[in-house]
Amino acid sequence: MNQLPDLISDLGLILSVAAVVTLVFKKIRQPLVLGYIIAGVLVGPYVTIFPTVLDERSIQIWSELGVIFLLFSIGLEFSFKKVMKVGGTAGITALVTVGVMLAVGFLTGQLLGWNRMDSLFLGGIISVSSTTIIVRALDELGLKSQAFAAVVVGVLVVEDVVAVLLLVLLSSLAVSQHFAGGALLWELGKLGFFLILWFAAGVFLVPTLLVRMRKLMNDETLLVVAVALCLSMAVFAVRAGFSSALGAFIMGALLAETVQAERIDQLVKPVKDLFGAVFFVSVGMLLDPRMLVQYWPQVLLVSAVVIVFQPMSVMGGALLAGEPLNRSVRIGMSLSQIGEFSFIIATLGLTLEVTSGFLYPIAVAASAVTTFTTPYMIGASKPLSERLQRLVPARWLKKLERYSHQADQVKETSAWRRLLRSYLLNMAVFSVLSLAVILGAGPAFMVLFGGQVLGLNGKVAAGLATFLLLLPFLWAMSLRRIERKAYRQLWVNKRQLRGPLVMLELLRLGAAVLMLALLVNVFFSGRWALTALVALTALVAVFFRQRLYHFYLRMEERFLRNLNQREHSLRRTDLAPWDMHLAQLTVPVDSAAAGQSLKELALREKHGVNIAMIERASGHTLPAPAAADRLLPGDHVLVIGTDEQLTHVQEELDIPREGPVRPATAKEDIRLKRFRIAPQSPLVGQRIHESGLRAEAKAMVAGIERGGQRITNPPGTAVFEANDIIWLVGNGEKIRAFMESRKAIRE
Repeated sequence: MNQLPDLISDLGLILSVAAVVTLVFKKIRQPLVLGYIIAGVLVGPYVTIFPTVLDERSIQIWSELGVIFLLFSIGLEFSFKKVMKVGGTAGITALVTVGVMLAVGFLTGQLLGWNRMDSLFLGGIISVSSTTIIVRALDELGLKSQAFAAVVVGVLVVEDVVAVLLLVLLSSLAVSQHFAGGALLWELGKLGFFLILWFAAGVFLVPTLLVRMRKLMNDETLLVVAVALCLSMAVFAVRAGFSSALGAFIMGALLAETVQAERIDQLVKPVKDLFGAVFFVSVGMLLDPRMLVQYWPQVLLVSAVVIVFQPMSVMGGALLAGEPLNRSVRIGMSLSQIGEFSFIIATLGLTLEVTSGFLYPIAVAASAVTTFTTPYMIGASKPLSERLQRLVPARWLKKLERYSHQADQVKETSAWRRLLRSYLLNMAVFSVLSLAVILGAGPAFMVLFGGQVLGLNGKVAAGLATFLLLLPFLWAMSLRRIERKAYRQLWVNKRQLRGPLVMLELLRLGAAVLMLALLVNVFFSGRWALTALVALTALVAVFFRQRLYHFYLRMEERFLRNLNQREHSLRRTDLAPWDMHLAQLTVPVDSAAAGQSLKELALREKHGVNIAMIERASGHTLPAPAAADRLLPGDHVLVIGTDEQLTHVQEELDIPREGPVRPATAKEDIRLKRFRIAPQSPLVGQRIHESGLRAEAKAMVAGIERGGQRITNPPGTAVFEANDIIWLVGNGEKIRAFMESRKAIRE
């Protein structure tokens, strides 16, 4: 009889135990992550009640895949544009929090008598909150639409970035085993170089690839392509000297800018859930219950440090960023725990063998404790903020309010700051791209050309080819006009800034000459080479300026088009002094509101809100929608209102279609129906607007499923094909009668 490999037996064991434990945790309404960890403890080597995993090495490989897909999934929900949109408030709050908690964790470790590496890793472990657990808690408590929740999500976004950077820095420190300032600066510079390069090249290439291949991609091929991109970037990151998790995170963030992001997220979710479960189980397998018994005072101390100091540091950061006191308190109380990144950082120290054995179980146990307390901390945030509002002296409240207004004014970007930021960003991006061309494309040309090309030495020919490829980047770095209006305004109205403006131009030219000097150093030996290349660059800039400009313009337009493919994620605008804001609400698939018009729902009349925009699942948007526009399942609705108003609107949208409560304003029984067009149906070959669906059945085609692909909101010119599955919105009886007369089969 054939014998199963240990890996398959082990997977069957850990998934079976995980299934049972997580079902129990689901029943008692606790985070599934804790269930996975307990399952890992039960099948680990330290507990003998259950069978033990035999091939721990293979399970560790699977758990590493779990980390990769977990970070890939976080990247899909993250995106670079989201970082730019969360604003200074979230950025300042996150940086203050991470900085304070790193210091608090390090000091806590030193007070406990730990060594410097253990203390440093403890600071990293307690400095980052869990995006997954906190967002889920806000959702379950019905608070996602409130103003403070938008800031919380923004802080979590920035913390995700900082956590990835911490992984890189802690890895470097673990390898070097000492705090060398020069080495850290080198690692930060290398990280910045690759981040800019990956971002620029990724946004330029990846969305274009997915758009051009869109017609060829069903769910299966899109999943394969997404996983291939994820693992390829993970391998590339490792080859560059970083962690595979960083590469997976970057690729997820790049794909988050594409119109396929939500579809990829849905396809990858089962893969991420499977491997993520294996990862969290492996976390539990490394946990020795005897260590918890031995170090329970330290577990309670670290948990107390997180529960006390993290909300305080977040609150201080939010106040420093200009948030009012009541909102700062609610933000702080919501960010009072540690989660998945803490596991990853703790596992990193254990894997690299630079931390003591007791740190890992302490980190996992502290995460479990703070996870249990998270819903209660969030629930207590509103009463505590109201109580503090009453207790704080009125003069202090006025000072805080005045500071908040001043902070808002500081956030307004002046022409000089905008110009300076644009110049520095321009030089940073094109310097990185120029270095990538010289150090990447140059050696490739040398291999390609070999000995001689057109009578030239192969190295010289490679240098000239690299120079030609470099020209557009040099032109954009040194000669392209940046922020012309702001520059002209400052030159005319701010005479004292003319000197700095000239220095900025000279700095750009100097950076371009520096790139040419590097090119000469790599490919040419003659002293005259640099002078010749500078002169040649100047001649090309004079005689081919228009061609360079149009070539660069096409590149820039493509980059911006790719970057703006998908507008998403909790856009938020404060409308002081009415305490109103813009929130994104989602229409559930089974919502009673789906299929009804805005006039029938009467959300403004009932709740006092305004609908700013409807964003379809396909990416199509309806700005300032009309009263006749209908909501569809999966729509994202941008609504302006107060916290209370938005909560009521979301509650109405959450009412299920089959529930006992139905909107009283609906004049018809509007339903979402699903039919399959039989091959003998007269609808086959007809366009939508010719079919009579709108004229006779008063129905709207919400979507078509064809060959494994879904077409959402198809145009009226779309042609029905045999065996199409169509989704119709309208009066249920009218749709049924019409479709039966057309020999369509109800699904």
